Amino acid sequence: MVTVGAAIVAFQARPGHAQVPTTLDNFFLKGTQPDHSGGVDFAPMVSALDCRGCHEIYNSYENQEYPIYSRWEGSMKANAARDPLWHAALAIANQDAAFSGDFCIRCHSPGGWLGGRSAPTDGSALRAEDFEGVTCNFCHRVVDPVSRPGVNPPEDDPIRLALSNAGLLPISPGDGNFVVDPNDVRRGPFPFVPGGPNPPPNVPNNFHFPVPILYSPFHLTAEICATCHDVSNPAMTRQSDGSYALNPLGVAHDTQDKYDMFPIERTFSEWANSLYASMGVQANGVFGGNHPTGVMHTCQDCHMPKADTYGCALEVIQRPDVPSHDFNGGNTWVQDMLYNLYPFTLTYEYLADSKARARYMLENASTLEVTNKGCAINVRIVNETGHKLPTGYPEGRRMWINVEFLGGDLQPVAERGVYDGGTAELTSSDTKVYEAQLGLDSAMSSATGVPAGTSFHFVLNNKVYKDNRIPPRGFTNAAFEAVQAAPVAATFADGQYWDDTDFRVPPDATSALVSVYYQTATKEYIEFLRDENRTNTAGDELHLQWQITGMSPPVLMRRQSVFSLTPGLFGDADCSGFVDLADLGLLDDCVTGPNRRLNLGCEALDSETDGDVDLRDVAAYQRTFDGPP
Repeated sequence: MVTVGAAIVAFQARPGHAQVPTTLDNFFLKGTQPDHSGGVDFAPMVSALDCRGCHEIYNSYENQEYPIYSRWEGSMKANAARDPLWHAALAIANQDAAFSGDFCIRCHSPGGWLGGRSAPTDGSALRAEDFEGVTCNFCHRVVDPVSRPGVNPPEDDPIRLALSNAGLLPISPGDGNFVVDPNDVRRGPFPFVPGGPNPPPNVPNNFHFPVPILYSPFHLTAEICATCHDVSNPAMTRQSDGSYALNPLGVAHDTQDKYDMFPIERTFSEWANSLYASMGVQANGVFGGNHPTGVMHTCQDCHMPKADTYGCALEVIQRPDVPSHDFNGGNTWVQDMLYNLYPFTLTYEYLADSKARARYMLENASTLEVTNKGCAINVRIVNETGHKLPTGYPEGRRMWINVEFLGGDLQPVAERGVYDGGTAELTSSDTKVYEAQLGLDSAMSSATGVPAGTSFHFVLNNKVYKDNRIPPRGFTNAAFEAVQAAPVAATFADGQYWDDTDFRVPPDATSALVSVYYQTATKEYIEFLRDENRTNTAGDELHLQWQITGMSPPVLMRRQSVFSLTPGLFGDADCSGFVDLADLGLLDDCVTGPNRRLNLGCEALDSETDGDVDLRDVAAYQRTFDGPP
């Protein structure tokens, strides 16, 4: 029994399917290991609190923030191991496949994983310092896994050599594969730091109190972000027919190549195959902060925008390119749960600032263009990001279009894509929802006992059923197919970074208000994490927090009005302006075919406006087509 806020959550056993008997070896990945393979002992991770003193305070003369610690503390990076949604998902993963939680802990608590505290794999062995998530010491001890003579610090060479001799290199960037300096020698993107002389790059006597720091160009590359933002399931291998199957029990993945595994997230690969990676895209003041050229080439340019300020308390001269440690994406909800659960650990203002920055990113992630098309309006959403919109972890994340049609008196006459804030339910049958849906094929269903079809059992999922998320600039079908990020149940032409949806204008409508919303977690996902949990109270705790924090309230991304609409004629399914034989073929499809539920054409044939085309609508169409008696 666990106390959460003012409530007590009691664990209740629930029935479920059998656990897949995987082992730790099924989730083995190369790189630095918690057993210190590579020949040297591993210096424990240093708490972020040790960094706070110099990287949090304001400059008393300029009254400027040092945008390092405070930004980081409010981010989901700092709270990756505190996130109650992650704990609920971790419980389900361990239930579904034995030891799979080790794979999750690699990225959510790398310090805990490197310290050997990912066993048991439910996270119960993690210490207080491990809940700092992706902490300062981890990122600034990460080593480029690829030797680049003349670029990387020469001190990195023996670290890579030891891992290579142990068979732990090369690694595929992603899945929490990383190389970490076993000693507390820190790396950063500047060739000099306060506290010492201004030596040329790679000179180790450039001291960062109380330890040395090395100039690391790797920290300026997007590849460092790939470490945890390209995720594949290492327990599965792609088969010759394109399907994915579980590897033999107790056997590590044969190739260790993420593109041979089942894809879970492809944010880095989406970016790497976009125009942002090959040419950069003008920032135009939207993202990138004080970027010197306005041309953005890396993840950091958007998610760690540069600022003209001080990096720490020891600096006496402002830098024009201090990376703000924002790490924001689209999460504007989990921060509320975090403060409820950790009020004496986290700073409310830092979490609130993180929410505001994420909201800004969502509000500027797209452009909305609404045009009048006669009997319909066209809604075009343009992706302004460097990856799919939305991207990342697919479970529960979605974006959708809401259209409110208004009459001459500006009163609503119809609405599409209605979201009920009281029940957290979305009417999706009459609008477009942008999302990725993964699930199990029939073979995996037979092997696990989980029904075939879409599923939130992410560690068992082996098939992509839907992915209609909008691709970025530079998209090509071939490139995205090669990195397992191709659209599914959706079609985008090469070069297309927008999506169009038509909505028929209903009778009496003269204008429309079009909105685009984003939601971090759906009701269906939250309830799944509660109802499927037969291990602990994590799902119940999450559900309680979800209820008291607004049920993952949607964020308004964009809104636009369109006026002088022309309602379509009843029966004119093809918007030709006439009710003729061409509409008859569409009518038959609406009554009996795959479009029986409302779409643009069927909506014109729904005389009762009840969301279905039936025999009464057929009779009404015939009267319209034949004319008056």
